[in-house]
Amino acid sequence: MSLHLFDLTGRRALVTGSGQGIGLALARGLAGAGASVVLNGRDAAKLDRAADALRAAGAEVAVLPFDVTDHDAARAAVDGFEGAGTPIDVLVNNAGLQHRAPLEDFPADAFERLLQTNVASVFHVGQAVARHMIARGRGKIVNVASVQTALARPGIAPYTATKGAVGNLTKGMATDWAPHGLQVNALAPGYFETPLNQALVNDPAFSAWLAKRTPAGRWGRVEELVGACVFLCSDASSFVNGTTLFVDGGITASL
Repeated sequence: MSLHLFDLTGRRALVTGSGQGIGLALARGLAGAGASVVLNGRDAAKLDRAADALRAAGAEVAVLPFDVTDHDAARAAVDGFEGAGTPIDVLVNNAGLQHRAPLEDFPADAFERLLQTNVASVFHVGQAVARHMIARGRGKIVNVASVQTALARPGIAPYTATKGAVGNLTKGMATDWAPHGLQVNALAPGYFETPLNQALVNDPAFSAWLAKRTPAGRWGRVEELVGACVFLCSDASSFVNGTTLFVDGGITASL
């Protein structure tokens, strides 16, 4: 297979929640494959720092701060960006939130925040971007799911529910939008060293458990998500639609 299938030169990719962690790593990886990238988040200063770092490495970067949980704000930001003559060819719905607590004591407001950040944002931004992709007859959308799309663990039942929803929303988006030339898939990381997981990374007991539970025997590195993301964003996945690709060191394959 020719490597040009993975070339993203000339394409523009919006990555939500890309000021740090997995989102920033994916933006960096897409830029490395030739794409110009658009960073999103609510903290403009953090986005500017991330953008400066990417530009220093030779990337073409724009910044588009807006709240992904606000339907009207997402629509206005995307429409304004597209209206300026800068079409979005690729969307990576990465913005996410975690909250850990026993289910019987889980705060209702935290549950609502998880729903809005992890699920509603995928709908809000996905719809805003897809309207323009449909008009052009092409586009790539990658929704960041999780190993919790398929598995549960104590203390994060609501998070597990949201990531299960992302997996099924991905199937629904593909079903509705594939006839218009779009490919919509999900990327499901396992346990990666990120700011979201820092408390677990710092817990020797959890890290020891994870090493035993994961066939690869370790935490993942965010750079190890890049290849799968580039694949899903490129012509190499032109007939891949509605699937969830797990990048988890084998944890979902093993008891």
